Amino acid sequence: MKADIIIPKVENVHVVAIQEWSDDFQENCWYAYLLNATNETLEMAMVVSRAYGLIDGEQRNTMSLRHAFAKVEPQTAVRIEFLENNLLQLNNEFMLSYFIGNKMFDKKFIFKTNSINEKGQSDLPVISKRGVIAI
Repeated sequence: MKADIIIPKVENVHVVAIQEWSDDFQENCWYAYLLNATNETLEMAMVVSRAYGLIDGEQRNTMSLRHAFAKVEPQTAVRIEFLENNLLQLNNEFMLSYFIGNKMFDKKFIFKTNSINEKGQSDLPVISKRGVIAI
């Protein structure tokens, strides 16, 4: 029965970190975005995020945050959340689920410890910005 379940592969959909100016903090801050580089609309997209890892030899975990997007249009990006500087030294995990038509897609994206930084940036697909792509 388990062999009958087909889980399609997520392609051209990414979670990225982009550094942008924040008027609230008066500095450049990191934000996580859901980037849809497909030609299809993502429907009922749900993102669950959390951070975990060691700080000074002590295990740290954040609470899970949930974000929902009714639609993410093709060739666009939507902001998921602000990434606090203290969390960048942890693994930042984003669990994404969405539908295209009647098919459900699911993937875990991770920014490894300290991978969100200016040196880790590259040109992002679809949008004309630089950022860090989660693996």
